[in-house]
Amino acid sequence: MDHGPQQELPLSFPEFTGDMPLMPARMINEYVYCPRLAYLEWVQGEWADSGDTVHGRWVHRRVDKPAKELPPPEKIEQEERFHARSITLSSNRLGLIAKMDLVEGDGETVTPVDYKRGKRPHVAKGAYDPERVQLCVQGMLLEEHGYRCEEGVLYFAGSRERVTVQFDEELRNKTLSAINGLRLFAAGGHAPSPLEESPKCPRCSLVSICLPDEVNFFRHGGENPRPLSVMRDEALPLYVQAHHAKVAKKGEVLEVSVDGKRVTQVRLLDVSQLVLMGNVYVTSPCLQELMKREIPITWHSYGGWFYGHSVGAGHKNVELRTAQYQGSFDEQVCLRIARNLVHDKILNCRTLLRRNWKGDESNKPLMQDLKRDATCALRAQSIAELLGIEGAAAARYFGNFARMIKRDPNSDGFAFDFTHRNRRPPADPVNALLSYAYSLLSRTWHVTLAAVGFDPYRGFYHQPRYGRPALALDMMEPFRPLIADSSVISAINNGEVRPSDFISAAGSVNLTPDGRKRFIAALERRLTHEITHPVFGYKISYRRVLEVQSRLLGRFLTGEINQFPNFITR
Repeated sequence: MDHGPQQELPLSFPEFTGDMPLMPARMINEYVYCPRLAYLEWVQGEWADSGDTVHGRWVHRRVDKPAKELPPPEKIEQEERFHARSITLSSNRLGLIAKMDLVEGDGETVTPVDYKRGKRPHVAKGAYDPERVQLCVQGMLLEEHGYRCEEGVLYFAGSRERVTVQFDEELRNKTLSAINGLRLFAAGGHAPSPLEESPKCPRCSLVSICLPDEVNFFRHGGENPRPLSVMRDEALPLYVQAHHAKVAKKGEVLEVSVDGKRVTQVRLLDVSQLVLMGNVYVTSPCLQELMKREIPITWHSYGGWFYGHSVGAGHKNVELRTAQYQGSFDEQVCLRIARNLVHDKILNCRTLLRRNWKGDESNKPLMQDLKRDATCALRAQSIAELLGIEGAAAARYFGNFARMIKRDPNSDGFAFDFTHRNRRPPADPVNALLSYAYSLLSRTWHVTLAAVGFDPYRGFYHQPRYGRPALALDMMEPFRPLIADSSVISAINNGEVRPSDFISAAGSVNLTPDGRKRFIAALERRLTHEITHPVFGYKISYRRVLEVQSRLLGRFLTGEINQFPNFITR
């Protein structure tokens, strides 16, 4: 016997009390559009701007300015007409809050008007379900406050058309189902699965955070993911290393001055982070503006030693940090991640040697030894054994590092002669460059991991020590040869850094200020260099790769994918 479709049972939810957050109406819209998008934004606190979100704020610029108050329902006269803009209403019973663009009143009946960018869609109900449901939430809140509300209006700015939406029983049931569905996901603590091959994903502002195709690729295999369709970020780090420099905010620009004289100024829109070397003063208004815009400040010694970084309130994704801490106390999880990191590092070192080998003698025995070391890394039974394998591979690699450097028999003073790796302090120019490059790369990873939501100080391979960003050091292992070492080799072989750019004092060698500037430029250029992703097959910059690898590590730790992704260049 056919009893018809089974009706959904709403999830009973107690009235909100204490510090429980109210659910914004916009999140209900997002849930109907894509449950994973709503979860990432509402539960994990993720957000990223796109052209659509920026244009949406511009469309709302007028209605976001409060104009007139919404009169209490008991004081509205029967034929009174009124308009109230930017009205915020909430309900603890419903657990909802909404900021309404416009509320039109005609006597005892009120009508919420929601502004939308773009043109009116030509569909049967006049608009898509996410927008209709969001409008219905506003109507429910108005009714909760004693007003009579039977319909709402969607105003599409692109075509300047109004679409009336009736709050019938079907739409109300759909709205309640969406509210309860998002509550259920939030209470469960597990992100919904990403959409598969959905046309919604490429234009989504969170596509580079959600990584739907990449996660599905690791889950199900199949064809390579679609290229990441994210807005190109033109902002770059601003380095300040002048002694007694001052960084201040002047309107929409950062102004750098030395001894009271302006040296340069950069638009805030063009700054991705502020990197301070040595004794640099930052004004309080500048600090506040950078924190407001989530632009981190990284602090270094004058020689480049990374002290730490300052940021705003930090990332809200507690779930990710919980999974990180749980995994870091599991020996098998730590070993599994560490094996991959060391394996990838050895193979990337091998590739760098093969690409840049100079000389007539064959490097085939060395290539075979490094490949064997990488295979042994995957079979290591403990972190201690893995450290021994990594050390042996590093000795082979740095023992032949000089074979990648051009010889200059006419150089005066320092020469780029390299025999072995040394540090603290570096005793020759090549080691000075390597140490400086690793410090800058560690800072880059530190900022990236913190921006994604990780704790950079709790790692899996490197053991936690006071002041050491263990996770940043973990994640940079496969990228040492690809970014840091490659930048050192390119800067030397291309003549960007010369032997005269170094000074020696008390047995240590350091870069001069001009030498640092040129090498920083070389490293930043390497980070912006686009490559073909070895797993996904699309073009991507190294700077974006660091973020993608960080987010995929999070997907692995939270159980969304079953393997930690390798990054081995060809």
